[in-house]
Amino acid sequence: MSTSTKDEIKGTFHEVKGDTKEKVGQITNDPDLEAEGKAEHRAGKVEKKIGQIKKVFEK
Repeated sequence: MSTSTKDEIKGTFHEVKGDTKEKVGQITNDPDLEAEGKAEHRAGKVEKKIGQIKKVFEK
C-alpha cells in the first residue's frame, strides 16, 4: 500500500474519530472534549488532503 493511500486512510480515521469526540463533547456538555474533537477532525482533513496530493505526484 502506498504512503498516499495510508495517509488518506489515517486521515479518514481521524476525521471520524474527531467527529465522534466532538458529538460526545456536545452531548456531555464538555467543551474541552468538543474542542479536541474539532481539532482532530480538522487534522484528519489535512492528512487526507496530503494523501490525495501525494497520489497526484506519484503518477
